[in-house]
Amino acid sequence: MDHGSRASWTNTTHDWAAAVDAGHLAGIRRDPGRYAPGGVDHLVLEVVAYAADEAADRGAGRCVVTLRADGSVSVRDDGRGTDTRVDERGEVVKKPVMATKDLRFFDSPERSAEAERLPDGRPRRGMSVVAALSSRLIHTNRRHNGAWTQRYEHGIPVTGLDRIDPDGTTGTCVTFLPDASLLPQSPLDADRLARWAAHWPALDLRVEDLRGRS
Repeated sequence: MDHGSRASWTNTTHDWAAAVDAGHLAGIRRDPGRYAPGGVDHLVLEVVAYAADEAADRGAGRCVVTLRADGSVSVRDDGRGTDTRVDERGEVVKKPVMATKDLRFFDSPERSAEAERLPDGRPRRGMSVVAALSSRLIHTNRRHNGAWTQRYEHGIPVTGLDRIDPDGTTGTCVTFLPDASLLPQSPLDADRLARWAAHWPALDLRVEDLRGRS
């Protein structure tokens, strides 16, 4: 696990020095039509895109999307887990993917004209969109050097980075409940989600639809 000053860590997708960007999250909530124009479908694709990034980087990867009767969705992958480090004070720090902006999609003028598009044809914005537009979100993160979980409400952490027991696997699991007051209540289409997976050839995606089960 990396050690050292947070200020010395290279920012690639997110700013390590900023744990929470409340203004950024509030801006997303004020304009959900801009950031999640396809509703819940789009939020699922925003999460899957990170699993696809990991799969492309490693050459292959697996992802399971689970749709539940209460309206929540889980996206679980078998990647390396979200980057987690120890700072100069000995504190464990997870890359702030939920509570701050993805620099690639918010701070990159050269990408703004031709933003990366998700399979629904909408621009990709990042995981903070999912967190900001969810009444609750749980991020479980398993790496070779440890495992942790953290809960968010509208993108704001409401728990610390809590250690959990390792289970011999690596990867992330993001479980979120979209905020019904902010997003249109269009039902998720499991078959369409599965078809969209062809957009990411390195990712083996499976959809589990549990909505009809008691």
